[in-house]
Amino acid sequence: MKSLAVFLLLTAAVSPAQWVKLPAAGIPRTKDGKVDLVAPVPPRPDGQPDFSGVWQIASPKHLINLAADIKPADMPMQPWAAAITQERSTGAHAREESQANCLPPGLPRINATPLAFRIYQQPGVVLILYEAFDLYRQIFMDGRELGKDPNPTWLGYSTGKWDGDTLVVDTTGFNGKTWLDQAGHPTTDALHVTERIHRRDYGHLDIQTTIDDPKAYTKPWSATEVMDLQPNTELMEFACENEKDVQHLPGKGSR
Repeated sequence: MKSLAVFLLLTAAVSPAQWVKLPAAGIPRTKDGKVDLVAPVPPRPDGQPDFSGVWQIASPKHLINLAADIKPADMPMQPWAAAITQERSTGAHAREESQANCLPPGLPRINATPLAFRIYQQPGVVLILYEAFDLYRQIFMDGRELGKDPNPTWLGYSTGKWDGDTLVVDTTGFNGKTWLDQAGHPTTDALHVTERIHRRDYGHLDIQTTIDDPKAYTKPWSATEVMDLQPNTELMEFACENEKDVQHLPGKGSR
């Protein structure tokens, strides 16, 4: 786990020098020419707030522990989930963690990785392209419903709707193989993730994530993460070579 954490921290910076002569149209600026990160949220032609742009987590706190804002005594965990989280905190299971095996980090953890993601907002669908592991999500806004027996996936199946100026995203259909964070909080195939995404101003995106996984937790619980806009940059390709480190990590192997 230590090698993975170091890797993520070393890749945390988004390079602004990939492109030159970037067009500046539409970017609000202060009198001194800097990007005005507290300017009003830009609207879309349909009247909804525009979430488009490149974003990155402001703090690694929730990557390390998604439940960082909850007192340990108040964490609503099933006994087996509390036990496995305690075991994982010792590092004994580091080799089993999905990212250590170049597998997807799952949701909501992928939002908290210190690598940028780009949101494309289109009629009927919101696309999120993640630099981490070159993954993507499709959030369908057309009213479709997920079938009763979907093929289990790492990032689930997402549908969205607007609640005022907040995008509410429901995601289910997980495979239950990922950890919620580096602390080792588990997931199961019963996981239901609800994200309430709100752009409070030009430069900041708030994502309130609710975890509802009755097989692992006795009741739903939430965490709120802040994303910072990364202007004048783009995503880079991602190549995972962590499998070279797995042999040095404790544990029996991938799940």
